[in-house]
Amino acid sequence: MLLLTTTRDALLAPLQSVAGIVEKRHTLPILSNVLIEKHGDQLTMLATDIEIQIRTITGGHIGGEDASITVGARKLQDILRALPDSGDISLTLDDKRLTVKAGRSRFQLQTLPAADYPRMNLPDSDAARLTISQRAFKRQLAQVSYSMAQQDIRYYLNGLLIIADGGELRMVATDGHRLAYAAADLDAPVAARTEAILPRKTVLELARQLADSDDPLEILLAGNQAVFRFGPIELVTKLIDGKFPDYERVIPQAHPKLVTFNRQPLLASLQRAAILTNEKFRGVRMVLEDGILKIVSTNAEQEEAQDELEIDYQGDKLDIGFNVTYLLDVLNNLSSDTVDWRFNDGNSSALITLPGNDKFKYVVMPMRI
Repeated sequence: MLLLTTTRDALLAPLQSVAGIVEKRHTLPILSNVLIEKHGDQLTMLATDIEIQIRTITGGHIGGEDASITVGARKLQDILRALPDSGDISLTLDDKRLTVKAGRSRFQLQTLPAADYPRMNLPDSDAARLTISQRAFKRQLAQVSYSMAQQDIRYYLNGLLIIADGGELRMVATDGHRLAYAAADLDAPVAARTEAILPRKTVLELARQLADSDDPLEILLAGNQAVFRFGPIELVTKLIDGKFPDYERVIPQAHPKLVTFNRQPLLASLQRAAILTNEKFRGVRMVLEDGILKIVSTNAEQEEAQDELEIDYQGDKLDIGFNVTYLLDVLNNLSSDTVDWRFNDGNSSALITLPGNDKFKYVVMPMRI
């Protein structure tokens, strides 16, 4: 039974959109598969890991009968990648086997019944609806997502908090050692304040999939689920159930020492100092003196790196230590030419912001070196 005839890229592009969430090993074999549904000239592909579900619909596929099957996502993706991008590809279903033909190449894949494939239910009509451009949301994710925890026992830190309040969307992530906050304007204000904690895997998938364009992203938040719709893609995710820390209490309000740095020279200086940091603790000392910033690192082999930058600073000497990875993360994910750093003393957190912009804040705790 012929399912369809189409080009390689017309199959590969939607498959790559959904296959990113498929785990290599699953206790349920069917979760390693992608659900393929053919109706008329439309092709729907859906993948899930029970926590996240991604669906994409494409059109323009020629001929064939309507059918629904599931087949190994990674195997089909590897086959399509290996085929030449010219010429047509046909999919044929016979006796629970899917045959992929392209030129003189032929592959037979085992299928599992579509009726057994698990699907996540969509939220009901009471969901809070938000609309924002894909570019704005993607930029926000880049500004905060690196601060998420990984496999922290405080499970609510292994994700990212989003808050829709009035006409603003806020994002916050923290691992207990640093905190990143970013805000952006929604296309239209929301009726009521809504909060949700997105799982880490969902955040990384959205960052990978969203386009750097002004095309709209529609977000639905309801109960323990969120839905993201953009282009031909619909992503449904479970939310993390927990109480996120009060981020506003963490952000310093009145640090007296302000230094404005050129971002690229500071980033380069920290990268040089990071070469000789202790591999486990990654600590660097930042020594502020009149007109000079010294960045110093040492390691267990008694090796030392020192770098100096000229800065516009007049005040008391300050010697403060940081995990250099936390500093490199924030500087690598900002695009502005300059950044403002506010300090209090060697035992207090530092606040990094953008000049003339209150929509981004980054708090990093000091470390003893």
